[in-house]
Amino acid sequence: MLRLLASRCARGPGARGVARPAAGLGDHCRGPRRQASDAPRNLPPSSEVVARPVGVCSMMRLPVQASPEGLDAAFVGVPLDTGTSNRPGARFGPRRIREESVMLRTINPSTGALPFQSLMVADLGDVNVNLYNLQDSCRLIQEAYQKIVAAGCVPLTLGGDHTITYPILQAMAKKHGPVGLLHVDAHMDTADKALGEKIYHGTPFRRCVEEKLLDCKRVVQIGIRGSSMTLDPYRYSRNQGFRVVLAEDCWMKSLVPLMAEVRQQMGGKPMYISFDIDGLDPAYAPGTGTPEIAGLTPSQALEIIRGCQGLNVVGCDLVEVAPPYDPFGNTALLAANLLFEMLCVLPKVRVV
Repeated sequence: MLRLLASRCARGPGARGVARPAAGLGDHCRGPRRQASDAPRNLPPSSEVVARPVGVCSMMRLPVQASPEGLDAAFVGVPLDTGTSNRPGARFGPRRIREESVMLRTINPSTGALPFQSLMVADLGDVNVNLYNLQDSCRLIQEAYQKIVAAGCVPLTLGGDHTITYPILQAMAKKHGPVGLLHVDAHMDTADKALGEKIYHGTPFRRCVEEKLLDCKRVVQIGIRGSSMTLDPYRYSRNQGFRVVLAEDCWMKSLVPLMAEVRQQMGGKPMYISFDIDGLDPAYAPGTGTPEIAGLTPSQALEIIRGCQGLNVVGCDLVEVAPPYDPFGNTALLAANLLFEMLCVLPKVRVV
């Protein structure tokens, strides 16, 4: 039976699906039961009370639990990089993102979002992927996410290479039907196959189109750039009805006006955010497997994610962080912050 691998250190012996504060967190993290609107929820501990190096390595030092029951949202790791076409290492992304998330706090003063005062959130650990069989890994991921989504929990995924978005969207479509997609990336990820294989990190969105997992009129791809094998590498996406926003169309400008158009395009129907860290310029995010020059800036990334405020976001992922190529951790730190921003734009989050 598939299960999410949650750290035993964060749960008491014999506990089944019940969160316990991570080691060293004392009473500053609460249990996972769904709370009344004015009741306390899980909170990342303050560094004024608990030292940042203390405790089990979970996302934002939240409690780790094995079951999504009782959660409104959860961070989930998918440590898979078997689908990479260049530099491997994204299997270590979830762990390093969690390490760097120790700097994150509970409130977003820039947007007024109060995610931990609005939602019950925990870390569900990692999906137990099969590193020796990519298709089997996709099956395991899909089954895990079907359970998460069925529980009414919105997953925020720490990747892993971009292959993982395909089985996640399979699970999403089973509950929501075809979803809209905001896809930030240097690459289209709509190839048909490579080396004879139809599943790898360059093909997820073509497979999603073929299986009717996407509402193609509500798909936007931002940050696309780089050399190509054809003069019109965007043809497939545009033929499906996707909106393709090239990186050079984003240079030296705010993306707030663009996101106003995206919000109108998405409407109130379910939509998913898939953010490949290589959408950003490698000057800011060198720790990735397929870097492309002249990408987006971190401030533009914030404008994109914050521009999703008010949309019906049913899931998010942040993929392709490969720590071996960034020994200082800046890429993972950026990824952790972007995941926090995604949490802040979920539909039930109160904004003051």
